[in-house]
Amino acid sequence: MMVVLYKEMVMATRRIREFLDGNSAPYVTIGHSASYTASQAAQSTHIPGRYMAKTVIINVDGTLAMAVVPATQDVNLDALRRHVFAGDVRLAAESEFARRFEGCQLGTVPPFGDLFGIKTYIDGEMARRDQIAFMAGTHTDVIVMPMGEYLRLAKPQQLKLAIKPLGAECEVVSI
Repeated sequence: MMVVLYKEMVMATRRIREFLDGNSAPYVTIGHSASYTASQAAQSTHIPGRYMAKTVIINVDGTLAMAVVPATQDVNLDALRRHVFAGDVRLAAESEFARRFEGCQLGTVPPFGDLFGIKTYIDGEMARRDQIAFMAGTHTDVIVMPMGEYLRLAKPQQLKLAIKPLGAECEVVSI
């Protein structure tokens, strides 16, 4: 079991690195202790959450896609539905995509939908940052690269789709 798990981890990281290398993209790989959410990976690697991508697998009118938002935020499914003129947008069930992302551990899919044959959407505000960090197919590897290079390779559709998570602190404004 441990040998199979290690083989999957190496394969997932190798796949994304080969893709980046093959496209002459600059990046850095950071190894860290196991983390199971993008927020945990950001903390473990000391990367601000606004730069760490959370890749969320969604179902848009029966077709899988990925939505990329900062680790500190959630996907606004209703806004996404309106932006793409879809009838139904929802979080995909694990059973819908578990085998789709070969070699990637659950919850660690890199935000390159083209690698897996699906469309990629990214929050427009996140796309304006100078860099992006993301889990590289394992719970122990993060890749950091210039945002411009990510946009060049991933070709995501940029939309306003991030929202503060429920229960997040609200900003107090005096009038």
